[in-house]
Amino acid sequence: MNLVIDVGNTFVKFGIFDLEGLQYKKSCKKSDFLDVLNTISSEFPNIQHVFMASVGDLDAFSLEKLGHHYTVMHLNQETNLPFDNKYSTPETLGTDRIALISAAVQQFPNQNVLVIDTGTCITYDFVNSETEYLGGAISPGLAMRYRALNSFTEKLPLLSCNMPKTMMGNSTADSIHSGVVHGVLYEMERFIENYNCKFAGLKVVLTGGDADFLHGSIKNDIFASSNFLLEGLNHILEYNIR
Repeated sequence: MNLVIDVGNTFVKFGIFDLEGLQYKKSCKKSDFLDVLNTISSEFPNIQHVFMASVGDLDAFSLEKLGHHYTVMHLNQETNLPFDNKYSTPETLGTDRIALISAAVQQFPNQNVLVIDTGTCITYDFVNSETEYLGGAISPGLAMRYRALNSFTEKLPLLSCNMPKTMMGNSTADSIHSGVVHGVLYEMERFIENYNCKFAGLKVVLTGGDADFLHGSIKNDIFASSNFLLEGLNHILEYNIR
């Protein structure tokens, strides 16, 4: 039984896998890390391997307590990966993006795959049918765009994400929702169209915290998965312990 942990910018995600696949997942704030860890160690005594990836920072005390429970493997530049990394600056490639590409090559072998992760940032990552990771793009996520409008102007309010009913907002709030949400949707659709033109049989995967919110409004054919990152981490773990 494997435990994989993804330390993000805002939340920590836990996933427990056995031979049948994902059996348990939990997302929590970093401040609740130890409470969830204690629950997992109590309810799943058969965990043998633990693998952690960190985009955000976890405090030293939490790391120390994790080390008391388990021997932990960390995703870093020395980790063997199940794809050929062609990124020109591999040392700067986020562990979240590495995990997503690993899931792509496992679940869609020998295919051209574009993975779109809608989290704090929106990332676009492409792996070709020869299992070569070629790169992608990074842009601000939905919440970041709302905050930017509020932070860098004098009078625009900070709004929570809301799906606009029409393209043409007839109030300031409606205009913000239209600009932010439609801006993200148009950006994603154009990326997908461009990749489709260049790479035959493209498979598009949508994942991340805002995937459910956006999925129904995207015109292109996509595969949505809320567990893609955790599945990718588990695939890297299995690839390294064989």
